[in-house]
Amino acid sequence: MRIVDLRSDTVTRPTPAMYKAMSTAEVGDDVFGEDPTVNRLQEMAAEMTGKEAALFVASGTMGNLVSQLSQCGRGDEIIVGDKSHIFLLEQGGSAALGGIHARTVPNMPDGTMPLAEIEAAIRTDNIHFPITRLIAIENTHNRCCGSPLPVAYMKQVGDLARRTGLKVHLDGARLFNAAVALGVRARELAADADSVNICLSKGLAAPVGSLVCGSLEFIARAKRARKVVGGGMRQAGVLAAAGIVALTEMIDRLADDHANAKRLAEGIAEVKGISLKPETVKTDIVIFDLVGIDAPTLTARVGEAGVRVLATGPRQIRAVTNYHITADDIDHAIRIFRKAMADLM
Repeated sequence: MRIVDLRSDTVTRPTPAMYKAMSTAEVGDDVFGEDPTVNRLQEMAAEMTGKEAALFVASGTMGNLVSQLSQCGRGDEIIVGDKSHIFLLEQGGSAALGGIHARTVPNMPDGTMPLAEIEAAIRTDNIHFPITRLIAIENTHNRCCGSPLPVAYMKQVGDLARRTGLKVHLDGARLFNAAVALGVRARELAADADSVNICLSKGLAAPVGSLVCGSLEFIARAKRARKVVGGGMRQAGVLAAAGIVALTEMIDRLADDHANAKRLAEGIAEVKGISLKPETVKTDIVIFDLVGIDAPTLTARVGEAGVRVLATGPRQIRAVTNYHITADDIDHAIRIFRKAMADLM
């Protein structure tokens, strides 16, 4: 059966160049800072995000957790969007492991949080309240249809944070998708963030890993935080080698994923029972609602035909394009959706 896997861009497998790089990687003990391949990857990530240093971590969730642990103490508060990955999809790790309290602000459909509501959420100096330390921004925003947040908005958040004495964390799991979609460099989007988390294992197709970027002082704290959560890896250059290929060869081609996502959105938008505005699709994520049918039913039906997607709500489905998906795969998926909806409605 022909399989078109649109569940996530995390399903990508390493490229041939990655396999070759991994097999010949020069390695050392990274906990001692002696793995030359990891060191090179970290230097590349720091330069690309405009920061002083970077740290290789096992996953995006670890990257976000390490960043919070490095900037907040127990009982401190972080302001996050109510649809953010940190708040919804990381098992409450900042609270469970760091004693960090989350205060949510509503995410708008474009992934932004209203500046006035962010400011209103900042605690005053009162012994009854936790101390607000950090604002977390997600770019692109996963649950808001992969929306890229523009440089101007990132700067506004940074200005607000500096004016109020707070730090900014950028969950940039798909930061390079945002940069490609907006036609800017990743460092421009990261300029106003004190810490940045970027993932290698999504659209960039590396098998494992993320990078936390920030100042030398921040990275020193992050290295300690990584160790305490079990993230100290040894001959990690085998993995970092694939990350180097990801950063040198896989960024520009993200535009292909964006084009395929748009193609999918336009192809299914007119199908009866599917509610979707193609203009909302800016990067590699397509989220649509269903009318008259539940998401698990449609997901199962198209899955039987080889098209894999995720139900993200009772009547909501997410599809994510990736390195392995071609325009022909998209056309095939559109045909499967049309037939499935016709059979079920």
